[in-house]
Amino acid sequence: MVVLFLVGTLSALAQEKKYSMYAIGFYNLENLFDTLHDEGHNDYEYLPDGRNKWSAMKYRHKLRNMARVLAEMGTDKLPTIGCAAIGVSEVENDGCLADLCEQEPLKKRNFQHLLIEGPDHRGVDCGLLYNPALFTVRNVKLVPYIYDKPEDARRATRGFFVVSGTLADEHVTIIVNHLPSRGAVSYYRELGGRQIRAVKDSLIAEDPNVKLIIMGDMNDDPKDPSMSVALGAKRKMKEVKEVNDLYNPFWDIHASGTGTLMYDGAWNLFDQIILSHSLLDKNMKDGKPIKPSKIDCSTLKLYQPIIFRRDYLFQQEGRYKGNTLRTHAGGVWLNGYSDHLPTLVYLVKEQK
Repeated sequence: MVVLFLVGTLSALAQEKKYSMYAIGFYNLENLFDTLHDEGHNDYEYLPDGRNKWSAMKYRHKLRNMARVLAEMGTDKLPTIGCAAIGVSEVENDGCLADLCEQEPLKKRNFQHLLIEGPDHRGVDCGLLYNPALFTVRNVKLVPYIYDKPEDARRATRGFFVVSGTLADEHVTIIVNHLPSRGAVSYYRELGGRQIRAVKDSLIAEDPNVKLIIMGDMNDDPKDPSMSVALGAKRKMKEVKEVNDLYNPFWDIHASGTGTLMYDGAWNLFDQIILSHSLLDKNMKDGKPIKPSKIDCSTLKLYQPIIFRRDYLFQQEGRYKGNTLRTHAGGVWLNGYSDHLPTLVYLVKEQK
């Protein structure tokens, strides 16, 4: 099930080396709701008689559209396999992910799902889809987002979904996040960044060699305080010096003028994948795919970060040409995908 690629002959006398490649992604599914009311949650706009007239037909189309994107993620380099694991956000419940995994392109690869329902007032959660032929789950937990002001606790929000597993015979832990929206001031996302940092530090304390992947809709850009200061994700690899340091490969991507969602004609890059020190090598260069022969790939290493783009994910005409093609816009059902684009990282490891 693992795709190989040849780096080539290193010298006239060197043996040809082989490397395995893996893809890990994230996608905000933009309101993957079923058509039933979940008691205690404000899901009324996604009911048949709600504002969006959310019918069984619309739900089927949403599942089909999401499955298409998820199945195609990672196929630029891994055409028959795609991603080993994909974190997702804005999912109403476990049943929605079960329905999603029953869609043919995901069912064909035997994708499985994980989700722990949290206290979010709208009922949306983070989850993980994974290919069990590539990623084996060890442990799953939901770490709650904790407000430091009692009066704020009335508006419950998403926690931090932590999945520990094995990929390429290595300990890999994925933390899937969806920080408070831009409707809240920066302070609450910074609070979330500090809490993710605490989770990260505890995981590295347990295993300094863990390959840690922090992903999610951060509702902030890489340079914003929640990411750059509270979480402490660095822009440049040369700044990542200690075992607890983090690298954000999407910082330079956003600085180049692109992103994952558009607002008022400008790109934001909220959908980030942040990596631990253990996934880097001192000889790597920012902004370029690595040459595995030039670094130590005896363990998993970053190969390349990308924003996943397909023409069908964008509006092709009209006033909002070039924007992401959403499920709804202006009260109109567009039968689209999401207001966010997916992101992913490719990892490589030398075969023994």
